[in-house]
Amino acid sequence: MNPRVRPSRQYALPALAAAAVLSLAACSASAPGAADTAGASPASGGFPVTLDNCGFETQVEAPPERVVTIKSSTTEMLLALGLGDRIVGSAFLDGPVPDSLESVPAVDEPFADEAPGSEATLALEPDLVYAGWESNLTAETAGDRETLAKLGVATYVSPAACKAEGYMPDPLTFDTVFAEIEEVGSLFDADDAAAALVEEQRAALDAIEPDDRGLTALWWSSGDDTPYVGAGIGAPQMIMDAAGLTNVSADVHDTWTSLGWENVVEADPDVIVLVDAAWNSADAKIEALEANPATREMSAVRGGRYVVVPFPATEAGVRNVDAVASVVDQLADLDR
Repeated sequence: MNPRVRPSRQYALPALAAAAVLSLAACSASAPGAADTAGASPASGGFPVTLDNCGFETQVEAPPERVVTIKSSTTEMLLALGLGDRIVGSAFLDGPVPDSLESVPAVDEPFADEAPGSEATLALEPDLVYAGWESNLTAETAGDRETLAKLGVATYVSPAACKAEGYMPDPLTFDTVFAEIEEVGSLFDADDAAAALVEEQRAALDAIEPDDRGLTALWWSSGDDTPYVGAGIGAPQMIMDAAGLTNVSADVHDTWTSLGWENVVEADPDVIVLVDAAWNSADAKIEALEANPATREMSAVRGGRYVVVPFPATEAGVRNVDAVASVVDQLADLDR
């Protein structure tokens, strides 16, 4: 799970209301189409498409037409593939959509600020729920995957967020990120758009010249009393590697981890990467670092060597390459 830890909104679903909502959801599946797929196990060369997704069998009978997206990473994936018109509801967004992506009303006005409940999700009559975290698809949130499948609602979790052994990327790489783009393309009969996006992102990544000074860095995502930082196998590590930074927490075999301030001070990184979020801004982090008698003596703090990354770019998705480019540019600006 990612460091954004916030309470989920709960929805009560009375029996009669549930029956009505679930009936609507069950009737929302589209008719089968006929398209080739990639990274999937199609029947007779087209739809339905079946995927092993985080250990759960996901099947879509036809390219989804009504999609609920949960988290910025999934929402922006569909927007980047030109599939924004399929989104009937978005939830739990981590920040504004970048100007480079054309948004849609369902994204501009999310139906839930946090993890949505099943009643609110099913009221939108989705044929697919595309989630950024496995925890978005439980009985306490949008609905558990087996129950939704019985109602005719397919589910898909970003593979980078899978936690089960054999499914969690170890470590996460850009190949994994690009594979998700292609897999989502196969689900939506958008293979050409996915291939074009992957080609574009690979070219952009290859064009980046990483910083070559051997700088060490701490990736501070959230937390005050105990910072929650980027560890050795997740998106922060992937981005820092590509930018030429050495992660002081690279030896922790996890995506993110808690790290005591005494350990941060001892590591004394050359640079501090600050994740900017509405609930824990980069400015607030800087203020805390410079106010604390111990941390204000750190090399990076004394030198004001901060790099800022927006939260939506810190989870595996279509903004990771841009994050690398931004980090490299900011590192170059530190010496100007």
